[in-house]
Amino acid sequence: MFEPQKQARVLVEALPYIQEFHGKTIVIKYGGNAMIRDDLKEKVMQDVALMKYVGIHPVIVHGGGPEITGFLKKVGKESSFISGLRVTDEETVEIAEMVLDGKINSEIVNRLNRIGVRAVGLSGKDAGLIKAKKKLATVYEGDETRRVDIGYVGEVIGVDISILKDLIAHEYIPVIAPIGVGEEGESYNINADYVASEIAGALGAEKLLLLTDIEGIYKDYNDKSTFISSLRAEEARACIRDGVISGGMIPKVEACLMALEKGAGKTHIIDGRLEHSIILEIFTSAGIGTQVEK
Repeated sequence: MFEPQKQARVLVEALPYIQEFHGKTIVIKYGGNAMIRDDLKEKVMQDVALMKYVGIHPVIVHGGGPEITGFLKKVGKESSFISGLRVTDEETVEIAEMVLDGKINSEIVNRLNRIGVRAVGLSGKDAGLIKAKKKLATVYEGDETRRVDIGYVGEVIGVDISILKDLIAHEYIPVIAPIGVGEEGESYNINADYVASEIAGALGAEKLLLLTDIEGIYKDYNDKSTFISSLRAEEARACIRDGVISGGMIPKVEACLMALEKGAGKTHIIDGRLEHSIILEIFTSAGIGTQVEK
């Protein structure tokens, strides 16, 4: 087939998905290697720009764990994690806020603006967007669970999405750093998966996409034949209880479950290491990754 005809065919095959998602909000949790490798950064920005130009309303919530870890090492602080969540003292939360809001957020906004779409950077502290309280980590030990204090790590107790609605109505792309504010004005570092979940639920997003560094969920990660393309909510909860889902994957699956409970349409854990992974999920019939559904 003549090359331009192939390109035309690809565009026509995407038409039903463009029609389906036109005018809809899709929340993207941006993290992992897609935030580290320059080639992938550019591909993600292209995907987001394409979404915007075909009439979809993307909202980005970004992480920044590797950069926070790197900066902590520079100042001589080692990172430790419990159930996939960073143990965070007062100095660590100050560093996290500086890295997330001051460095990463502004870089994403700048890249989007350069590519031709209008983006606005926000911290969860801006306009009362994310209200938070201390989060205790949940540790699973067989059939038992226990709660552990891990410092200035927060959980969302309320979101005020009025500023997001205003930005979307004026054709801006909100880019959100996962910092919340407590009752006394204290900052909390919040897992970006959970923030994306709350935002997706509050906006009634059509989809929540979580970019990760693995293909999706496996029953046995060492056996690629055990890949799970779709999970119902109750199955996902059982996988967490049974240890099939563990470590850093727990917050991602919990985020999917919370987003579904709070009003999001569908949730997807996808491999952000693939070039144009967002487009592959949204605009192709096969899709990629693992879908967690109601």
